Amino acid sequence: MNIIAELAALPGVMAAGEYSYRGDRFSFEGKLDPEMARMASIMCRATTMAVHMQANMVKSLGYDCGCAPARGWMVHGQQFSVCVIANVFCFVDHTHVSLNDIMQTMVTKVPNQEGALV
Repeated sequence: MNIIAELAALPGVMAAGEYSYRGDRFSFEGKLDPEMARMASIMCRATTMAVHMQANMVKSLGYDCGCAPARGWMVHGQQFSVCVIANVFCFVDHTHVSLNDIMQTMVTKVPNQEGALV
């Protein structure tokens, strides 16, 4: 089972997917229609690029806070959260599930991104 199918099968996961860093491809499983998944992959890619830029800027100021290179990010909303590690995204309905288990799965199963993002 690939990581996308494994994540999509976890309790509370609405959808999981991955996107290319170039922005020209994506795949997903779960409760998103293809157009919503396409928009989600664009949003996740854009946010990932911004997070990497910001972490690199902090590091260039001489502060080695351990945040660069950035491995991922998360946005926690009232009803659901978006979790991203490398180029894998996961939409989680967190009203009945702990994000800790899902994030632990993502951190351990998604390989580190190496090299330039573009």
